[in-house]
Amino acid sequence: MYSREIVDEALKPRALGWTRQRIASTCGVSQRAVSRWLNETRRNSRAEADRTTYCPRRSDGALREEAYAYVLGTYLSDGHIVEIRHKPGLHTLSVFYDKKYPQLIAYCQVAMESVLPVKACRVKRPGCIEIKSYSKHWTCVFPQHGSGKKHERPILLQPWRQRIVKEHSEALIRGLMHSDGCRTINRTAKRRPDGAVEYHEYPRYHFTNVSTDIIGVFTHALDRLGIAWRVHVDKREPRGRDAHIVSISRKDAVAVMERVVGPKY
Repeated sequence: MYSREIVDEALKPRALGWTRQRIASTCGVSQRAVSRWLNETRRNSRAEADRTTYCPRRSDGALREEAYAYVLGTYLSDGHIVEIRHKPGLHTLSVFYDKKYPQLIAYCQVAMESVLPVKACRVKRPGCIEIKSYSKHWTCVFPQHGSGKKHERPILLQPWRQRIVKEHSEALIRGLMHSDGCRTINRTAKRRPDGAVEYHEYPRYHFTNVSTDIIGVFTHALDRLGIAWRVHVDKREPRGRDAHIVSISRKDAVAVMERVVGPKY
């Protein structure tokens, strides 16, 4: 990566008819870099400045709060932020979706690009799709980022984020459920007096996470919408951790979830 000053200085001789080879040799840069600058594939001065002004925490950039609440939900349930080793300060936000849900993958990608105006890409992984985006400002809007696994450290929401999730509880729930929730059909059997077995089926929503803080974020959002829930601990989690399972099965609560979460496809 070259500074903007080097780029501008290297482009000046082009107006004098210098070849790319001569520019590269004189300025001490590679011909490939000069070609990239001449083809305008490097950010121009205005775009370079926009890289800082769009951040809602370090500058006065506007934050699309509904999209943010959704991406926050996807990050908390099945995402992570890591720093690029060879580029200090640059982070990548990654969220993982089952590859059988192309519509949800597209929805998440658009939401990520709405939170910060940087391109998000898709990477094929075994059984899933990783949606990732690079920026120096992901840790600004997700300050709970830290070393180690999310369930091993506190997940706290600052006052400005508490306000957003309170005002956009539906988007938060949608992000949590799209990324790491499920809708199932429960089937119960009841024997009638005549000996016949009568079956009853009804939909049910589940959200599972190891972090009690993330479970708390989810259940508080449910409470704000008046959605009844129950939680139990599954000690059979294969990696030896206690999984907290939030279950939503009451008819009126499921009806609200059907509207909020929508179909997964």
